[in-house]
Amino acid sequence: MVMVQTVIPAAVPGIYWQWQGHSIYYVRAGSSDRPPLVLVHGFGASTDHWRKNVAELQADFEVWAIDLLGFGRSAKPDLVYDGGLWREQLHAFLTEVVRRPAVLAGNSLGGYAVLAMAAKHPEWASGLVLLNSAGPFGDNSETTMPTRNNPLQALFRDGLRSLLLQPWASFLLFQYVRQRWVIRRTLEQVYVDRGAVTPELIEDIYRPSCDRGAPQVFAAVFKTPQGDPLDVLLPQVRCPVLLLWGEGDPWMRVRERSPRFREFLPEASEVFVPAGHCPHDEAPERVNAHIREWVVELLQ
Repeated sequence: MVMVQTVIPAAVPGIYWQWQGHSIYYVRAGSSDRPPLVLVHGFGASTDHWRKNVAELQADFEVWAIDLLGFGRSAKPDLVYDGGLWREQLHAFLTEVVRRPAVLAGNSLGGYAVLAMAAKHPEWASGLVLLNSAGPFGDNSETTMPTRNNPLQALFRDGLRSLLLQPWASFLLFQYVRQRWVIRRTLEQVYVDRGAVTPELIEDIYRPSCDRGAPQVFAAVFKTPQGDPLDVLLPQVRCPVLLLWGEGDPWMRVRERSPRFREFLPEASEVFVPAGHCPHDEAPERVNAHIREWVVELLQ
């Protein structure tokens, strides 16, 4: 058997931008007359999670990636973290830094954030790419993260949320889940190709957990008021949408979740790829090709 080593591109050097008194980290690569691409990571991830996409897509687009407040190399102040906060961060990033409407691509939590931004500020969204987007429907007809594979969801189910609201309890849980071996085990649950779970990926997720304020951001998950449900946000979207699903995602019943999205977005394009919760990182060649083809077709 011939072993093929995956070459992971180096991260593009980033820049810091001040928003509401907080340092926000972002990267920029490439140039193009096409609408720019803005990439937004999921919970616990960062701009590093998009490095395989930035490295390839910069040949055809002006590509931006941003660390949401509380994650990656961005500041981690003690705030109420919710979709409204990240929605307004993205809006300010577009108006102050990118300075033109963009195609917004978001994975998981990032998908919810870009959806919220496009719903509230439609003039700044040229298109949306939702990659295994998070967020609940208001009727609770489906669960985005089944308890079978998500211990945190099991804790909620068992009535322990009140305990986790205690600072000492959330701190202890944070110290547990941030360990490298736990990060690896979690990633191996949500990646179909376990070979994509590299030491570099684990370190990219571990490193921000050492920052000052990281435990408080983690604890805020249990205190955050629920944002607008998807059945409120999706009907407000006015731009073209690409639904890009990693069909092996054990945290989302993708084949059940997809029709719910299409109820509100019947004109959306849709693609399923053989990957898990983070298809952009696990199957970057496929995802990059789908994004490139869709955006170019969008402009014709």
